[in-house]
Amino acid sequence: MRIPSFKKSIVGFCLLTACLGFQNGNAQTVDVFKSAYIKSTLLKVADWQFKNHNKQSLNSWTNGAFYTGVFAAYETTKSNELLDSLLAICERNQWLPGRRYDHADDYAISQTYIDLYRIKKDKRMIQATLDSLQKMREVPGNEFKKHGITWWWCDALFMAPPTLAKLSKTLNDPSYLVLCDTLFRQCYALLFNKEENLFARDASYLVDANGVGKRESNGKKVFWGRGNGWVMGGLVKLLQEMPSNYKGRDFYVTLYKQMANRLLALQQADGLWRTSLLDPDAFPGGEGSGSGFNCYALAWGVNQKILNKETFTPAVKKSWEALQTLLSAEGRVGWVQPIGGDPRRNFNTDSWETYGAGAFLLAGSEISKLKK
Repeated sequence: MRIPSFKKSIVGFCLLTACLGFQNGNAQTVDVFKSAYIKSTLLKVADWQFKNHNKQSLNSWTNGAFYTGVFAAYETTKSNELLDSLLAICERNQWLPGRRYDHADDYAISQTYIDLYRIKKDKRMIQATLDSLQKMREVPGNEFKKHGITWWWCDALFMAPPTLAKLSKTLNDPSYLVLCDTLFRQCYALLFNKEENLFARDASYLVDANGVGKRESNGKKVFWGRGNGWVMGGLVKLLQEMPSNYKGRDFYVTLYKQMANRLLALQQADGLWRTSLLDPDAFPGGEGSGSGFNCYALAWGVNQKILNKETFTPAVKKSWEALQTLLSAEGRVGWVQPIGGDPRRNFNTDSWETYGAGAFLLAGSEISKLKK
């Protein structure tokens, strides 16, 4: 049985199904928080996604987001098959980031290169990334020329900051973290709305002092669900790598808490988040990738005791239960909005993208660490 459109009339049914557990596309009595269930589900999702390639290049941001989820699943399951698959893919890609040396998307895959380098200690795995970043430091790129800042859209904060922070920690070179801090704060200053505690997707979604700008059908400002999910996932990955005594760390912890509390209030009754955070009733179904990233990020905060356990654990558990309802029997994560830069309605239960699987794998890997 597949769960159809997440309409209000069946919200109760979806929640009941999630509480019972959702395995192989059918409701069963299974504890979705048990380690064995989580590990087997992570392996099933990764396996399905590896067998169903998208049309993007191996080092695209879509695949980069998937691979970082696969690495998290490897750490959780200790599956040699997952590790071998990642190594084979990266070898096939010659350990190259994307060609645009100043574009954040093209460094998403480098997160996985660095994770594998930490295991294998082969400098070849990260050399092309180092060379590309050096060029970014020395040669003004197209992104800055066009937009005035390098990271001008909010999902860039998932793609590149973890790579820079990982390099800083791995190579014991603070200059990478300083560069990350500079570019991140520029993006924050442009796109973060301090009233809503959410990021606009880019400058085209900002509303001016006269109230002029893009709005949703209910008159609210447009805050993209997946875009803010990307930011939350990126914040978690950045904070994981950032030294506890880094002088700017409090800024990121505060930002993370602000967004976490806002997203807690915006979680819908079925446990998921919508493509448009402030106009949820206008959009069909919970969106799989943004919901996966939010589940991951909030679970991490609970595990790290940054978020209040009593306040956030119910929402985290509810979101993980709800994510199970998006799975097909084969392990496909559905209800994922296709590639795009704004909230859309062009997806359904059969819609999948590699980053949706990546978000699910990150979520499950963090859920596995929740204390009973």
